[in-house]
Amino acid sequence: MKDPEFKKSWEAGEPEFQLIKSMIRAREKQNITQKQLAAKTGLTQTYISRIETGDADPTLQTLKKIAEGLGMKLELKMT
Repeated sequence: MKDPEFKKSWEAGEPEFQLIKSMIRAREKQNITQKQLAAKTGLTQTYISRIETGDADPTLQTLKKIAEGLGMKLELKMT
């Protein structure tokens, strides 16, 4: 974190990391597999896996589908 370039990059990605962690926690808390979540959302298990590992860049619509599949609501807050 001493390298300003690295710190800036890390902080820029923090919201995405928090969102991914929240999604994984919610899915695991409900004992839902990626495959089951895929069936509820119409997405593929592979795509959900890619989102959870940070290898995909989902749209807001996709995130909304995932939230709904988890029985949740996606809310965005700008500060």
